[in-house]
Amino acid sequence: MLLDLYKRHIHYLRISVTDRCNLRCLYCMPEEGVPLIPHDQILSLEEIRDIVKVAISLGIDKIRLTGGEPLVRKGIVDLVAMIASFEGLRDLAMTTNGILLSAFAADLKAAGLMRVNVSLDTMDPVRYAEITRGGRIEDVLEGLAAAKAAGLSPIKLNAVVPFNAGPLAAGDVARFGEEQGFEVRFIHQMDLHAGEFTVVEGGEGGDCAHCSRLRLSSRGVIYPCLFNDIGFDVRTLGAREAILAAVRGKPKCGVPGSGNTFYGLGG
Repeated sequence: MLLDLYKRHIHYLRISVTDRCNLRCLYCMPEEGVPLIPHDQILSLEEIRDIVKVAISLGIDKIRLTGGEPLVRKGIVDLVAMIASFEGLRDLAMTTNGILLSAFAADLKAAGLMRVNVSLDTMDPVRYAEITRGGRIEDVLEGLAAAKAAGLSPIKLNAVVPFNAGPLAAGDVARFGEEQGFEVRFIHQMDLHAGEFTVVEGGEGGDCAHCSRLRLSSRGVIYPCLFNDIGFDVRTLGAREAILAAVRGKPKCGVPGSGNTFYGLGG
């Protein structure tokens, strides 16, 4: 069992498989996009597989694939199959914006993916296009239908609530989730640089006292905390030592001034 200095049980690894995304959400990245990490610096599928194997051997039993947008990563279904083949894994999930989900849901399920979280902040097509800078809500709804038909379960909707707004700001998403049998999580908008965050309503994120996660960036750095710059490079230290160092270095709570980004660490 992996225990940090504050006796928290660390058993959850979030893996950013790419820094690339097919949307430009207002709260995530600028409209013009961001400088992309060169392909030769991005972890290969095989490197991710090997890191996961070591992580599971150390006690990690929950894996979530994130991005950027994970479904734009070439070979993502193959990666799911690689990870799903390891014994000791209790939960294998993915967070996606859902735009490409209709084309991948059945294959992801067959490869061993258990469940998905889909980002959906509003049911208004015009507002959705504004928030995502051009996304089509129809694509997301088709993706959700495909995920449901494929048997991915539970399906959770991640609704970001703007600063100083309550859950009613995404009340239409809550109603849609109830009608479809989807769970809804309200994620209050965060500010990484100011260190502003709250506990996710309907989820576990943002609860520092009970945090169980580490994060692996697409370039191979393991971060103990989204709201902290501490990171350990698996290519320099090796997967085992990087994971153990991240557990030892996990802070009690997030702090202001983090240089991390949502699109880089799957926030």
